[in-house]
Amino acid sequence: MDMKKRVSLELRHRSPTEVQELVLDNCRSGEGKIEGITEEFSNLELLSLINVGLTSVADIPKLDKLKKLELSDNRISGGLEVLAERLVNLTHLNLSGNKFKDISTLEPLKKLPQLKSLDLFNCEVTNLADYRESIFKLLPQLTYLDGYDIDDCEASDSDGEGDGVEDEDEEGLEGESEDFDEEEEEDEEDVVAEEDDSADDSADEEEGEVNGDLDSEDEEDEDDDDDVVVLSSADEDSSPAKGEKRKRDPEDEEDEEEDD
Repeated sequence: MDMKKRVSLELRHRSPTEVQELVLDNCRSGEGKIEGITEEFSNLELLSLINVGLTSVADIPKLDKLKKLELSDNRISGGLEVLAERLVNLTHLNLSGNKFKDISTLEPLKKLPQLKSLDLFNCEVTNLADYRESIFKLLPQLTYLDGYDIDDCEASDSDGEGDGVEDEDEEGLEGESEDFDEEEEEDEEDVVAEEDDSADDSADEEEGEVNGDLDSEDEEDEDDDDDVVVLSSADEDSSPAKGEKRKRDPEDEEDEEEDD
């Protein structure tokens, strides 16, 4: 995809003034030049042109707010004067993987007073003796060269910029996670309490059922006791003993003789 078409796609129906970051990596520049980027991108702060086949930056427009320019893996070998003229607030410049051979080709960068970070990794100039000392001497405004300061201390990911925002985000996330953990603990306590209540209710119901069964059995036993006929001692006396004949009374014998 050519660079002009890629620029149109990246706009996504926005006007150039609304764009703060423009990433055109791996597209193709016509004749090794920058295309499709104009001064209308007046609020652009980051421009990435990695591996787009550039041989020159002569056509880069004036972008007063641009801070970061990524030009790695191209074929640029000089002509950096234009950067000092048109990108006056540039702070980060990545030229790694290009064709810079001599330190003198980097001298125009002296006119970028805000330049803090320069990357020349995989450029031939890095093979020169006293390369690092020479670059820091040539560009005293630099803080980092190839990701390390003059004392060989590695740069942070954001080079100190935006650390406050990241810290706030991390604190916010930690606070959210703590709140979430507290909510989870409260939910777990509620669940345990509900389970205990339900368990108590179930135990009460079971106990009630058992007591109810016992009560009903007691009532049945009482009913059975009521049905039992208690023989009085008088009745027991009036009934003949088993195996004995009933004696005839004299009155009964007289009645029988009269009938004869």
